[in-house]
Amino acid sequence: MIDTATLKLLAWLSPAFPTGAFAYSHGLEWAVEAGDIHNEATLRAWVEDVLRFGSGRSDAILLRATMLSSSVALWVGLQEVVATAIAIAASRERLAETLHQGTAFASAARPWGALPTDLPYPVAVGLLAGQHGIDPDTATGALLQSFASNLISAAVRLVPLGQSTGLAVLASLEPVIAAIVAETSGATLDDLGGACFRSDIAAMRHETQYTRLFRS
Repeated sequence: MIDTATLKLLAWLSPAFPTGAFAYSHGLEWAVEAGDIHNEATLRAWVEDVLRFGSGRSDAILLRATMLSSSVALWVGLQEVVATAIAIAASRERLAETLHQGTAFASAARPWGALPTDLPYPVAVGLLAGQHGIDPDTATGALLQSFASNLISAAVRLVPLGQSTGLAVLASLEPVIAAIVAETSGATLDDLGGACFRSDIAAMRHETQYTRLFRS
């Protein structure tokens, strides 16, 4: 029998869930214009770095910290997670990306429970997952898979690359996602940090990019 937690995550993190994720490239649009991403190998390297050393790892830790603070009794702890998530956003567009998607997620997820509407995206997902008692490792892996899939989808449209190439990259990242899930187990806000500078610069450069299809 399938676990209903799996069904919830499939719904919440599906590309069809109306968070507007398709409108954000996380700075990848600038990376394509700059020539950093132009084929399967460069796309895979870019997404892996973002997962291991950038926003992917940070979002995984934020989600886990939120799930630990998902009860009313721990609301003060949750407020700290929210403030930290906002503080570590590397650029204006990165902050808008996580807040807009968090607001959209909270609105769309109302059938599963009420959420505040001003949460960063990984915090919103973590809060709802915690309220439903979903396993943190499963939720973390699903969040990372969804994030990677969205970046790859943007690259498929921008480079452009074929769908088969995008799926090959996504499949090849499964061990990477599993490793990050294991690495972040037990991580706290003190473990937050990143070294994905090219991605952060891309997000900043995107703000003044002349021709843009994406909001970030």
